[in-house]
Amino acid sequence: MFLTPNEFDTFVADVTTDERIGVDGVSLVVIEGDEPPTQSPGSLPIVVAWVADVLGGDGPVAADVVVGPGDVDRVAELVATNPLAATSLATLLRGSAAAPVDEALALESANYSMLQAGPEFAAWRSTRPPALMPTDDAPTVRAERHDDVVTVELHRPARHNAITSRLRDDLVAALTVAAVDDTVERVVLRGAGASFCSGGDLDEFGSRADPATAHRIRLARSPARLLHRLAARLHVQLHGAVLGGGIEMAAFAGRVTAHPDTRFGLPETRLGLVPGAGGTVSLPRRIGRQRTMALAIGTDTIGVDVALEWGLVDEIDATWNG
Repeated sequence: MFLTPNEFDTFVADVTTDERIGVDGVSLVVIEGDEPPTQSPGSLPIVVAWVADVLGGDGPVAADVVVGPGDVDRVAELVATNPLAATSLATLLRGSAAAPVDEALALESANYSMLQAGPEFAAWRSTRPPALMPTDDAPTVRAERHDDVVTVELHRPARHNAITSRLRDDLVAALTVAAVDDTVERVVLRGAGASFCSGGDLDEFGSRADPATAHRIRLARSPARLLHRLAARLHVQLHGAVLGGGIEMAAFAGRVTAHPDTRFGLPETRLGLVPGAGGTVSLPRRIGRQRTMALAIGTDTIGVDVALEWGLVDEIDATWNG
């Protein structure tokens, strides 16, 4: 639905009697005009796109995402394919921005769990059933201390350090040691092999039969909470693929550097989900709500130059490449 700012204000004001919003109704509103709207979508389950010069720019408060004229069709297609995930992400980002980090992480996990039980994730899962994870006793995370610096390395290089429940638990263990030791001055987080982290391991996605139990486990074993606690001491070194949970975790750090070959993406909406590794908390606090949404629904990936411009990374650094 394309609206002028004035039409959008009327649309929002009349929503109590407007039956166009709902499961089978409008999921995307595109605003075109010079003056910003005065009304906010609040908790309405719609994605509000503001058309400007370029994807990822700054837009009025009412907008969930800022897109260029050439991006509208792509965003519209994604929202039409996965309206539950896209609108859930928009409302989650609006509602959690002012919440304390722990509360915002709980809101994210609840949304993620809800969508895991929904039809859009089921449709994606039907195209890629969970696979039997290989049994391997090799460590998935390695930690070393030199003087007052702890280096934590994700170590599933053959899988681009994709996150499994085991890697998550191993990472929590390593970060907990650093978090409780006041003599640790700096924590460096990086990944072995070709990539820092390609996100959640798709072979394990959706393998738990009970989303409610999975929600509880995410809250109890949360790398995101520890990364936030360590933020002032944390330096993350990125390279290669940094997708989904990879960039969600990295964005908590006080300092983020990236090799020139780094590519960033947030693909969960295309799977019928919202980010579930802390990204709806870490990313908006680093790059803003609208750019977070742009990364999720406006593009497959961005390169390191755009990431630097957006503030997703603090410096381009070629010294670490796995």
